[in-house]
Amino acid sequence: MKNQPKLSSLIDKAVFDYNLIEPGDRILIGASGGKDSTALIHYFSNRVKRPDCNFEYKALNIQNDFAQSFPEQIIKLFEEWKVPFESIDVNVLERVKIGQKMSCYWCSTQRRTELINYAINNGYNKIALGHHMDDILETLLMNMLDKGEFSTMSPKLKYGKYPVTIIRPLCYILEDRIKDFAVEKGFSMFTCTCNYQENSTRKNARFHLEQLTDGDPLKKERLFNSLKNVQPLYLP
Repeated sequence: MKNQPKLSSLIDKAVFDYNLIEPGDRILIGASGGKDSTALIHYFSNRVKRPDCNFEYKALNIQNDFAQSFPEQIIKLFEEWKVPFESIDVNVLERVKIGQKMSCYWCSTQRRTELINYAINNGYNKIALGHHMDDILETLLMNMLDKGEFSTMSPKLKYGKYPVTIIRPLCYILEDRIKDFAVEKGFSMFTCTCNYQENSTRKNARFHLEQLTDGDPLKKERLFNSLKNVQPLYLP
């Protein structure tokens, strides 16, 4: 890991390659309190200080009714980094319909809906999420194996029915890099302890991804790059 580019340099590359941050943008960042979104918010807190950057941002936590409270340690870091931050409460369990099963997917969908609504109502044109390269590759495998569909999370996705674009500036970052960065910066103490996470199929996808790549970062990067190097002539 010693000779690899800094985390911020890799995020800068993703921002440049996919044109994720543009002049005049108002960007809402989903803040869970976990390492991924906190690393992303740390990046934004530094980037906004650059003289050539003309954008605004805000970190928003969607606090559901069964999750632990947003970590005080992270709030203190946000204050130190001068991060605009807000937390709103949402009752996710009461939205589960009769016969419907609570799951990570359902919860994330509800939190995403609240982020979109907040963005629209408060004039934000982009929502930044803390999905990294492992998340993207796991989603690829989930969609291929479970849905028979070749698709995954896009680094930049403009909604058709909402005036909002989703961006994922951590798309070039592997999870292990973020773990190391979180330890270095002192925010590695918080992880999700939701009881419903056992219901997620993502753990299986993570297991398959590690088997497929032998956990080799270079193989994961090649797998990601293959998504940008599609050869239609050699596909059904």
